[in-house]
Order: sequence, then C-alpha cells, then structure tokens
Amino acid sequence: MNPSTTVSSGIDRMLDRARARLRRVGPEDAAAEIAAGEALLVDIRPAAQRAREGEFPDALVIERNVLEWRLDPLSDARIPEATGPGVRWIVACSEGYTSSLAAASLLDVGLTRATDLEGGFQAWLRAGLPVRDGVPEGNR
Repeated sequence: MNPSTTVSSGIDRMLDRARARLRRVGPEDAAAEIAAGEALLVDIRPAAQRAREGEFPDALVIERNVLEWRLDPLSDARIPEATGPGVRWIVACSEGYTSSLAAASLLDVGLTRATDLEGGFQAWLRAGLPVRDGVPEGNR
C-alpha cells in the first residue's frame, strides 16, 4: 500500500454520501428560515446532552431513535407538524455529524426538503444565536 494513500473509514464514506444529498444550512441561515416560518428545527440530541450543552429556543425535540416515525406524514406516530413531504426540516445534533445521517434518512422517507444544521449546536453557539438554559456562562 502506498503510504501517501488515504483510506477513509466506512462511516466517513457514509457521511460523505449523506452530505452529498443535502443542501446543508449554516446557523445564521437556519435561524432566518426558522424566524420567517419557512422551516422547523428538530433537535435530535439525547436529553443528557441537551441538559449539558443547552437547548435551541425554538426547536422540536425528537430523539434520533424515533425521528423518522415522528416526521413521516403517513406514520401513525407522526407529530402534528408533519403535514406533508414538503415541510422544511432542519435537523440538528451537537456538531453536525449525526444530523447529516438523520437528514439523509428523512430524504429516504420521502421528506424532500430535509437537511441539517452545519456544525450543529456548537456552531449555533459560536454564531452567538440564542440558547436556553444548560449552557455554562463561559460558552455562550
């Protein structure tokens, strides 16, 4: 094997394939879409992580393990906001990795406008956008 050849891991290839299908959105653009009523933000982080890091003020909290069932408009377990395949869902996690895979899965369900928040909650914080309790003062 040539030492200069880089071999990516299976998960890196999977993440690259997922992201190639998405039109990812940065924190400022996501905040603008949400404020304009053009998109819904979905926080998929576990409760302990949200408690430790803080929360998005206007996000729907749907943990990753039930995401597709809650957002599929044809699912018996859907949430009221899941009104059709054209809803603009912006999925967020802590750093923007898990959310990319989750958003690609939503595309597979037929939710054609699903995407994710580039950089996740950490990028939202760095952009100085509003958050709710749980964030240490030094990190705001």
